[in-house]
Amino acid sequence: MRTVRVLTSNREPRSTTNPYITMLTAALRRNPGIEVVTYSPRAALLGRYDVVHLHWPETIVGLGGRRRMGRLVRGLLAGLFLTRLALTRTPVVRTVHNVELPADADPVQLVLLRWFDRLTTHRIVLNDRTECPGPVTTIPHGHYRDWYGGPRSTVITGRLQYVGLVRRYKGVEALVEAFRSVADGSLTLGIAGAASTPDLAATITALADGDPRVTLRFDFLSDDELVATITAAELVVLPYRFMHNSGTVLAALSLDRPVLVPDTPVNADLAAEVGPGWIHTFTGDLTSEALVAALSAAREPRAASPDLRAREWASAGEAHLAVYRAAIHRRPGPARDRGELDRPGPLTSGGGRRRT
Repeated sequence: MRTVRVLTSNREPRSTTNPYITMLTAALRRNPGIEVVTYSPRAALLGRYDVVHLHWPETIVGLGGRRRMGRLVRGLLAGLFLTRLALTRTPVVRTVHNVELPADADPVQLVLLRWFDRLTTHRIVLNDRTECPGPVTTIPHGHYRDWYGGPRSTVITGRLQYVGLVRRYKGVEALVEAFRSVADGSLTLGIAGAASTPDLAATITALADGDPRVTLRFDFLSDDELVATITAAELVVLPYRFMHNSGTVLAALSLDRPVLVPDTPVNADLAAEVGPGWIHTFTGDLTSEALVAALSAAREPRAASPDLRAREWASAGEAHLAVYRAAIHRRPGPARDRGELDRPGPLTSGGGRRRT
């Protein structure tokens, strides 16, 4: 079977790239059956590839762009890219990180994102709870143990910490309000991560004003800063209003820190996987009582590290290659008869589980 040439929706990884994408790209390139081409408008429109692998297609359509002209150009290029995919019947694989369309997408971006969905041939989900049209294969999100090698901090007793991009759906405002109701003056709260808008940063700053126990840093964190921040905490708190997949949970677990997260089926599965004492949950609105109770539970004895054996990166390339071959085999029309690829084998290697 010849090498599969895959165009990924991410650009060539840099120091600021999501570590999940960087580690996955490296895992794919270690597999001799895969040739990775990272996204650029030229590669998408003029390049040669057998299959497209999407992660967050909203970045392709221009969501989050600060300049109107830039968003328009990216939207136009995305439309041309989609037209090529439709005309050439190129298979599209999608890793489903988010189950809902972005709330801040404009009408044109929504049209483009729905077009990407219609063209998707095969979906990869990160947990078995994700419901989406088939065919679907589960490939768990890998851990970060090999990535975060920076110096670790001494744990600060009573330190609660939020890390990651600060967006409204992540509930940071509710966290600050709940913490301010905590009577114990020995506890502290840190918020660290770039805010999605200046207005959101201003709202959180106003909520924290007057409580010297709360420290705010609305900046991008380098890897070493992230390691230092997480490992200084007794408990990492992620008070999302909606949580399905979270790389930050795995980052904290990879650094041997317990987390407080919403009580969801996905988080219950993760708690059973990694062992007792690592995942603590709250239901409904986050309260001061829930914060204090979770911190008390996090202080109970537990294993030295969570069990992350199911999330090794070594076999990720093989699991993805099986999906790529399956997507290519499903492509309708004459392209299937050109003898480009042999029939794929079962999707069982590398932790991949096929669902129909």
